[in-house]
Amino acid sequence: MTFHLTAAQVLVGAMVLAALFAVWRLGVRKARRAEERVRAGARVVSLAGRVLFTGAAFTGVQWLVITHPGNPTLLLVVLGLPDLVAAYLLTRVLTVTSLDTARRGGDRR
Repeated sequence: MTFHLTAAQVLVGAMVLAALFAVWRLGVRKARRAEERVRAGARVVSLAGRVLFTGAAFTGVQWLVITHPGNPTLLLVVLGLPDLVAAYLLTRVLTVTSLDTARRGGDRR
């Protein structure tokens, strides 16, 4: 069986295929963006859960030490350790170093 197509029919067929390819690529891009938004939201929820769990653990240990007094050194350590951790993390986050420059030439870590 042979087909006899005119140049116009071949051109229309090629344009239809190009349009289908463009629509398919657009759908893929939208799906990737939606997936990235979902991942970002999951990261925030996961981080919030870890922060709440760690805060509850610190609070529980502090409550135990405060309600059962007797060792002032232990009391100072238990109350001071979370402050030291928070101070370290805040200092690290808010410190700007000279190494935070843009990389050249596609260098990877």
